[in-house]
Amino acid sequence: MSDRGTRATDAPYGGVAAKAVVSGPVTLRASLVLAPNASPMTLDGTNTWVLAEPGARQAVVVDPGPLDEGHLAAIVARADELGARVAAILLTHGHEDHAESARRFAELVGAPVRALDPALRLGSEGLSDGDVVDVDGLEIRVIGTPGHSGDSLSFLVTNDRAVLTGDTVLGRGTTVVMHPEGKLRDYLDSLGRLRHMVDDATIERVLPGHGPVRDDPAAVLDFYLAHRAARLAQVEDAVAAGDRTAAQIVRRVYADVDRALWPAAELSVQAQLDYLDEAKPAG
Repeated sequence: MSDRGTRATDAPYGGVAAKAVVSGPVTLRASLVLAPNASPMTLDGTNTWVLAEPGARQAVVVDPGPLDEGHLAAIVARADELGARVAAILLTHGHEDHAESARRFAELVGAPVRALDPALRLGSEGLSDGDVVDVDGLEIRVIGTPGHSGDSLSFLVTNDRAVLTGDTVLGRGTTVVMHPEGKLRDYLDSLGRLRHMVDDATIERVLPGHGPVRDDPAAVLDFYLAHRAARLAQVEDAVAAGDRTAAQIVRRVYADVDRALWPAAELSVQAQLDYLDEAKPAG
């Protein structure tokens, strides 16, 4: 389970069904190259993003994905089609389905790897909340969105008003925030931050790490926030009914979920229990 946190469901957001995932141009500055690693945990596969200003000679690649030579060649081919060389590699987070190939890809294209986690970097520069990455006229704002993982970042392509969310927001289904790495309080704060950016028109499109592009970010984020609130209420009800372990709660609350995902659900429930415990008044 390489992603350690993505849950596949087909539920639409706000009544709007998801589109198919297709490699190719998505915005004026972003192209999708879909990795061949589809699974219940990665949906259609990992979305690798090639970003470049129109007519620029340099490009940025976000999340080169699993170590698959064919996929890496497809990323290079897309940059070549744009007439650009890859000048930087950015990681939304360190899970293998997003970052496993980063070092190999860096060798292929001769570009540094930038990430929040120093262990993932190749080169002198990292990434942190508030940074601005400028490559040949392309402006990318770094948004700290921890919760799914401690090192999760999102990237705003300013002039497209499009945000690359990694696993923080998916194009279909919901992301599991899994104990001990995932922190639900941080995750809810991250969703709230993105929602405010939609309200002020900074974000008009979501380019996720898995699943289709979303042109309805308000509906997506409202769905995520409502889903989290509903799951927390269900966990609280299960505890009130006498369930004490995460496994017991999963059998009650996640009865409608594929049993293959129950181990991940148990870790998600534990993260919810941690959140509820933190919320208890002192004393």
